[in-house]
Amino acid sequence: MNRLSSFRNSFAANGIDGALIGSASNRRYLSGFSGSAGWLVISPSRACLAVDFRYVEQARQQSPGFEILHIKGDVGAWLPGLVTGMDIGRLGVESDHLSLTTYQSVCRAAKASVVEFQVIPIKSPAEPLRAVKDADELALVTRACAMADSAIAHVVPSIEAGMSEKQLAWQIESRIRQEGSEPLPFEIIVASGPNSAMPHAIPTDKVIAEGEPIIIDMGARCGGYCCDMTRTYIIGRGDERFNSVYNTVLGAQASAITLIREGMSAGAADGLVRGMIDKAGYGDCFGHGLGHGIGLDAHEGPRLGPTSDDILVEDMVFTIEPGVYLPGWGGVRIEDTVTMAGGKVLALTGAGKASRLNGGKTL
Repeated sequence: MNRLSSFRNSFAANGIDGALIGSASNRRYLSGFSGSAGWLVISPSRACLAVDFRYVEQARQQSPGFEILHIKGDVGAWLPGLVTGMDIGRLGVESDHLSLTTYQSVCRAAKASVVEFQVIPIKSPAEPLRAVKDADELALVTRACAMADSAIAHVVPSIEAGMSEKQLAWQIESRIRQEGSEPLPFEIIVASGPNSAMPHAIPTDKVIAEGEPIIIDMGARCGGYCCDMTRTYIIGRGDERFNSVYNTVLGAQASAITLIREGMSAGAADGLVRGMIDKAGYGDCFGHGLGHGIGLDAHEGPRLGPTSDDILVEDMVFTIEPGVYLPGWGGVRIEDTVTMAGGKVLALTGAGKASRLNGGKTL
């Protein structure tokens, strides 16, 4: 129950004495419940998990430390009685996750309650807690990383000119599942040639050709926890442009892994890499952040970007993914999932520095 204690410790700073949690990842983090629907209502002395008929037994099995409530109807129908019984006068709700319709329903219910209570939109206190992983979480992320590493090592030798982006994406997805991954944390990206200039390209029927960059962005999931990695390949010999772009991105990523230290702001970490890419003449072609936190969600805190004031601390898990994208030609991105260990960055994907640095080898 350490997570619950830490969560409750945030109540005073947020001006609340109870919280309603509906987002799936925050709900799972605090309670262990992995069902697709349900609500947590947490006060200083009680922790309730409210679910409909479909999930009652699952909730009892996964969340033994919670009171399990069998609910029917909209949240506005059952919430007032529960909040009143828990002596909550100021109920915090997740401003980043609650839909407007649900928020309005909760507000109407609060005003109509026998004992009226306040509804206070807040950023969920669970999310800063989730940014720092415990030993069990790190083990699950590490296992997901091993699945991704093994899958890409198995598939790369089979990549050849003439196959389509969709065909390659399916081979990768199939192999990741064979490695034991749960449903993937995001759709695999396979983008070749000009398509690789789009950071979030969708695999198409385009045929992969020799001499063009091939970006593969993939992840795996273990026990609910995700990893994220990107490799850039080329079939045949890379020309001068490919080698210039690839070496710039590779060098920037390797420098980031070497130079980022505990206590550094995420904005400063981003600036290290952005300065290197700018110096190489590609500054206008690196339009996204250096990376993002990863865990129960593929994208969570910390956020590594130019304006981020998040502080990188021990046991955070995040990605380092510089990229350069040239419209009409293509792009290069190299990404690893890493953790802050012993005050410095440790790569979890790549199965060691040598194989990670060879991630963009010529096929």
